[in-house]
Amino acid sequence: CPAEEVDNMPCEDPRRSSQLSREMNFYRERHCPMPEDMPLCLVPPPKGYRSPVLWPDSLHKIWHDNMPYNKIADRKGHQGWMKEEGPYFIFPGGGTMFPDGAEHYISKLGQFIPIKKGHIRTALDMGCGVASFGGFMLKENVMTISFAPRDSHKSQIQFALERGIPAFVAMLGTRQLPFSAYSFDLVHCSRCLIPFTAHNGTYLIEVDRLLRPEGFLVISGPPVQWANQDKEWADLQAMTHALCYELIAVDGNTAIWKKPSGVSCLPNLGNFNLDQCNDNDDPNEAWYIKLKKCVNKVPLSAEISIGAIPKWPERLSKPSARVSLLKNGIDVFDADTRRWARRVSYYKNSLGIKLGTPHIRNVMDMNAFFGGFAAALNSDPVWVMNVIPARKPLTLGIIYDRGLIGVYHDWCEAFSTYPRTYDLIHVAGINSVRDTSGKKRCSLVDLMVEMDRILRPGGIAVVRDSPEVIEKVAQIAHAIRWKAQVHESEPESRNGEKILVATKT
Repeated sequence: CPAEEVDNMPCEDPRRSSQLSREMNFYRERHCPMPEDMPLCLVPPPKGYRSPVLWPDSLHKIWHDNMPYNKIADRKGHQGWMKEEGPYFIFPGGGTMFPDGAEHYISKLGQFIPIKKGHIRTALDMGCGVASFGGFMLKENVMTISFAPRDSHKSQIQFALERGIPAFVAMLGTRQLPFSAYSFDLVHCSRCLIPFTAHNGTYLIEVDRLLRPEGFLVISGPPVQWANQDKEWADLQAMTHALCYELIAVDGNTAIWKKPSGVSCLPNLGNFNLDQCNDNDDPNEAWYIKLKKCVNKVPLSAEISIGAIPKWPERLSKPSARVSLLKNGIDVFDADTRRWARRVSYYKNSLGIKLGTPHIRNVMDMNAFFGGFAAALNSDPVWVMNVIPARKPLTLGIIYDRGLIGVYHDWCEAFSTYPRTYDLIHVAGINSVRDTSGKKRCSLVDLMVEMDRILRPGGIAVVRDSPEVIEKVAQIAHAIRWKAQVHESEPESRNGEKILVATKT
């Protein structure tokens, strides 16, 4: 691609989105070009690009030349977000609502929320800035997925990922976020400026869909006890009360609520003209689904509440109640867990993939199923974005019950991330992740060019599939200048798959 496409994000392109409606921030959500309008070219790195600083040092500093954008440092430096220092950007760990640093802020939250006890494992940070909150929550064994839109600050999410913190680009506008219901033990907004009670409370209803029963909601900044926002603050308190949330603490401009467990409360929604959603309405469907004006009932809600699922790390290996909704679910779960433990051991010992070393930090599994691949990497210094293809069975909730993170995505579209943001991309069954129905048909070439876009130079792609598919993948890998080798699968594998291991040059 031309040099000016260095940060090309096909589905979050301001040149296209600026023409769209601004109502409810529609223009800042995903809007992908038609496949025929997608240029087939490889995105170049910026001038002076070098291998990223390795984790854990990357939490505190990254190379300036890898994303030479000074806007946030200039505007937010005094709030401790980031500053330029020599060849680096430095991240002191501050934020607008926590100028004393994320660690101090998190320890204050810990007075009201059992962060250190293993009950809180998955968190969502809405409008995250450079994701220092998520970065320092990792020290507490809490896996936070952070999001922000592509906006005038330029590259917040790119900075977060370069630091090795789980993040992706998203906007809460007119559609649900691409997560299953009851995924997060904690939802956090620090000056995220989401008008939770506007549009008849639509955004708070989406938070309620995502928050696990007995989970915690933290809103820090407006409208909590904020000048000139008395009405918004009163509405927020009234609506959380209508949903039967318990207001645990108001500390300055920070408010903390606890969601009821599934069976303790049928929301009293009269004041907000809200209904319970229809029983046929699957709250786990969230790929291009419009925001709802009704409150979901989720099956098994009491069994997947924070008090009912095992604490971390036990929950990683124990099948949750959601597994039992699938045919032979528990047997399939156990077999999948064992299979991926074997496979990952083979990847490391026989294929020489540098998993478990500081060289691999940001990992994506493009076809995650139950998250078995990610679970097998649990003791490594990595985090894994588990992707559930949008037309596959909706198993993302099971991944979150295990204490892992992920999103839904349609692989005939570009992923919502900047170029050069993953160290390793793994896909088992690459041919099965594409939607090949009707007009949206996309080719293996399109998919691998997208993998190249999000892979860092020097990054690794691992593809498992039948020998015929791997032969095609190897040809395309050569065409997009990857160095690739094809290997036999592990000896215990009975289905004759081949494994391609490629390095992006």
